[in-house]
Amino acid sequence: MRLTVFWERMAEHFGAGYADTFARDHVMSELGGRTVHEALASGWDAKDVWRVVCHVMNVPQERH
Repeated sequence: MRLTVFWERMAEHFGAGYADTFARDHVMSELGGRTVHEALASGWDAKDVWRVVCHVMNVPQERH
């Protein structure tokens, strides 16, 4: 998954304003105790990060 697609999905689910705040502030144990931004910066694949976000935040299946 390209980062542009990842951020589009984040904005679609959380709203354009909150997506970045969530990605910057919400630490998830499933990402090794990292935020979305930290996980992506440390080399996590965007698709894997999106899967974690979907699982943790109960994103509806049709948005996966």
